[in-house]
Amino acid sequence: MSFPLLTATAALPALGAVATAAVPAARRTAAKWLALLFSLATLALAIGVLVRFDPDGDRYQLTESHWWIKEFGVRYELGVDGIGVALIALTALLIPFIVLAGWHDADPLETGSKRWRPTQGFFALILAVEAMVILSFEATDVFLFYIFFEAMLIPMYFLIGGFGDRAHEHGEEVASTQRSYAAVKFLLYNLVGGLIMLAAVIGLYVVAGNFSLPEIAEARANGTLDMATSTERWLFLGFFFAFAVKAPLWPLHTWLPNAMGEATAPVAVLITAVVDKVGTFAMLRFCLGLFPEASKWATPAILVLALISIIYGALLAVGQRDIKRLVAYASISHFGFIIMGIFAMTTQGQSGATLYMVNHGISTAALMLVAGFLISRRGSRLIADYGGVQKVAPVLAGTFLIGGLATLSLPGLAPFVSEFLVLVGTFAEYPVVGIIATFGIVLAALYTLVLYQRTMTGPVKTEVASMPDLRLRELAVVAPLVVLLIFLGVYPKPLTDIVNPAVEHTMSDVQKKDPQPEVEAAK
Repeated sequence: MSFPLLTATAALPALGAVATAAVPAARRTAAKWLALLFSLATLALAIGVLVRFDPDGDRYQLTESHWWIKEFGVRYELGVDGIGVALIALTALLIPFIVLAGWHDADPLETGSKRWRPTQGFFALILAVEAMVILSFEATDVFLFYIFFEAMLIPMYFLIGGFGDRAHEHGEEVASTQRSYAAVKFLLYNLVGGLIMLAAVIGLYVVAGNFSLPEIAEARANGTLDMATSTERWLFLGFFFAFAVKAPLWPLHTWLPNAMGEATAPVAVLITAVVDKVGTFAMLRFCLGLFPEASKWATPAILVLALISIIYGALLAVGQRDIKRLVAYASISHFGFIIMGIFAMTTQGQSGATLYMVNHGISTAALMLVAGFLISRRGSRLIADYGGVQKVAPVLAGTFLIGGLATLSLPGLAPFVSEFLVLVGTFAEYPVVGIIATFGIVLAALYTLVLYQRTMTGPVKTEVASMPDLRLRELAVVAPLVVLLIFLGVYPKPLTDIVNPAVEHTMSDVQKKDPQPEVEAAK
């Protein structure tokens, strides 16, 4: 029997969560190092998955399958395609940086306040989320996926509500109330989406007789499973609603600015760069894989919603006073691009959308973590409280600029490649949609450069005059992310080689071919 690499990759951070939580309360530093060690070990296993995966091999590789609840047809069934491998690698890569960036975020307050949960709990919850996200990317049994899709809400709820950002203009009492509100809103929105999905999962079992994604897809392909049109559409809507909440897609997005605004910067990165990617990933794997005809039927409406997300999110980002909420609304706009690429139903669009998931994760992590370092120094999230930072902390300002330029998809940085592919793929099939979406790029340049101008340039404000530059630990967090943004912006081929064969399988599921160019290329 071969080594269960996929199980080990998810089980290791789960074990780390238990071990970290069990560290005595007086050994906070030991708990931090233990969490970091487990996150690095998980990254090593994820690299092992990446190395063993053959892009030209079977669609689902490193597969594992065992009965779990045989009476109900539920199996512990895992397997990864190129899209899943890329997102597992992203998750495992970001978690060590999240742990390092949040090194002091759960330390007790100097006042001795008891409102803060133990440091051990903070890092244990991060590792627990990592385990559940990785299993979500690996699961090929629909019911198994649903379990972890919902279970990750629990540790996220406590991370948002129990370990929120201490920088609040109205004091700790109001901050505690707003954290609780943001955590409850996050939980309720996602629970409602999950309950609707549960009804669709049960309906799928009634129609298909099992929960195995490969088996259902094969039955659809060979004609032994024939869903009625209305049934397929209702099931698709049940799945898509839950994924649109998680993604998030307008108008189901309103929980995200609250959650990211009130969470610590590392937890905000965990939300938008890791957890939310499960929603867009699931649209590719489950919506298009299980319900191809319904996906094509719903495409026009989804593209409209994606367009609204792009423009609406960018416009609200322009008007924000709060740094973290600005990044949150920018992420809503970026998720609109991802969903638009998925449902453009072209090879370039879906390849670009998958690359966008990875590149958005890296760029948002870079920008938000540097913003977190900035906020921790000044004790304020308000843009107006900053000015002239580049004169007193040039390295911090420089990395903040690179993260911002990546967010607006500057050529030479990783997100440019993915955004370009999404727009090209969309324009090929839906030119009007592609043209309107380009306005999101203009607005991205506006909110990013205005943010940098107001915080980093101009006269040095008294409150930031003594602000220290990035420390060694903070440089260890930011420098690798900046290197990755540049490397994948100049040479994205290693990532596209993994992703493109999986995209071709997805295009085959929905029986779509790329439109032929009107003018042939010169030979």
